[in-house]
Amino acid sequence: MHSNHLLLEEPIRMASILEPSKASFFPAMTKIVGTLGPKSRSVNIISGCLKAGMSVARFDFSLGDPEYHQETLENLKAAVKSTQKLCAVMLDTVGPELQVVNRSGKSISLQMDASVVLTPNQELEASSDLLPINFDGLAKAVKKGDTIFVGQYLFTGSETTSVWLEVSEVKGEDVVCVIKNTATLAGSLFTLHASQIHIDLPTLSDKDKEVISTWGVQNKIDFLSLSYTRHAEDVRQARELLSKLGDLDQTQIFAKIENIEGLTHFDEILQEADGIILSRGNLGIDLPPEKVFLFQKAALYKCNMAGKPAVVTRVVDSMTDNLRPTRAEATDVANAVLDGSDAILLGAETLRGLYPVETISIVGKICAEAEKVFNQDLYFKKTVKYVGEPMTHLESIASSAVRAAIKVKASAIICFTSSGRAARLIAKYRPTMPVISVVIPRLKTNQLKWSFSGAFEDQLSSSYPMSESLYPFNARQSLVVRGLFPMLADPRHPAESTSATNESVLKVALDHGKTAGVIKSHDRVVVCQKVGDASVVKIIELED
Repeated sequence: MHSNHLLLEEPIRMASILEPSKASFFPAMTKIVGTLGPKSRSVNIISGCLKAGMSVARFDFSLGDPEYHQETLENLKAAVKSTQKLCAVMLDTVGPELQVVNRSGKSISLQMDASVVLTPNQELEASSDLLPINFDGLAKAVKKGDTIFVGQYLFTGSETTSVWLEVSEVKGEDVVCVIKNTATLAGSLFTLHASQIHIDLPTLSDKDKEVISTWGVQNKIDFLSLSYTRHAEDVRQARELLSKLGDLDQTQIFAKIENIEGLTHFDEILQEADGIILSRGNLGIDLPPEKVFLFQKAALYKCNMAGKPAVVTRVVDSMTDNLRPTRAEATDVANAVLDGSDAILLGAETLRGLYPVETISIVGKICAEAEKVFNQDLYFKKTVKYVGEPMTHLESIASSAVRAAIKVKASAIICFTSSGRAARLIAKYRPTMPVISVVIPRLKTNQLKWSFSGAFEDQLSSSYPMSESLYPFNARQSLVVRGLFPMLADPRHPAESTSATNESVLKVALDHGKTAGVIKSHDRVVVCQKVGDASVVKIIELED
């Protein structure tokens, strides 16, 4: 992992293409979010996913009821316990999703150049001439010439299962359309997407609010993924709901950017949100396909500079049914990493795909290869320049720690943090080595057993009073940040951060790094910690 590979230095590159990929303590610095569903909810498969490199589990509420997801979550906890791999929980809202309702479930075949009517009257049967929808405002929202897409797996870009319509006239509450491609719709629910049209529905539906305040609160979710975020106001309203709910005031909100509206307000959304999900499936329909890559590059750059995690979706759709990605997909994953993505989100591939574990494993391998040639040097300079001067105290410590680690070729950076902010700032500068964040709980009690394990301590055992401390949240929330690996610490000493305590914690952290295979004897390690009121960056060299 040399830092100074400028992209594609010829001799080095050819050699590294030929060397076999090595397995290590973590498959990649880039994180993988897996969606748990029908094909990935048994303890066995989830354990496989965790071992393969999944660090965030996404629960998509557009399918399945809360009981179904609760069962899956209990299995996740069991898998976390048995594999000792930490995993965060992300709740994905349904949002203002428009749907075509096909109650009989019979296949509907649509012919190119024929007409079909979209009607809000859900009493009617769906047929080749008529599609009932769950929204009565469509006629007000669209005009002649607008484009509408309908399909079960609309956002995979698979055209045989979805249909493209052009509005020809509006009749009362009905919308008459011309069919632009021949397709067969199968299933009982299809998504409907009106391209570049404002849909007058709240971003958080009443059903979403109910799920968040029951299932979300009960399970202390780490992340709320806010579908169809269109304005900063959407994020503020979600934040208000979370802070009212008490237990969720630490939950991070990731805004999903899925249409032109969200894109137009991207900068203000980024300011309000804790992270961004680039929902390329939906965007690929709202934007002309040739513009998607440009949005990806611009958005990832903005997220990187703001030091907020960015997640890219829809990367290996073909692996839903195949053991290998297409060449284009493999290249796409690597480019997402080179563009600065923190995490890759798998949807259909793990939710209903045939190869959830293999998909995670292959995506991890591709990310690891891309990380080897990530131009850290250039990235570092860009970030420092963007941040400008004078730097804040924390920013300057974080960038110095990364610079030092790269100059001395350290094998890891260890950061002591209670809020997790310092560790996230270090990761913002994208060091080439892992950042181990030792999360020191802020304690109100001294009766604490100290242990270093990768389990959700608060959820797996209530043997000690963790409720007072914030640490399970911020340990798990670092699981979506590139290069950041949390380690939970709790001292067998009083909770003052005396240097003695810090020394013993550091020793445990180094031992943990050795067992994990990140640190070997004679390696150098950069340590970043607060001593009293001062922040200190030190370089230590390990003996035998």
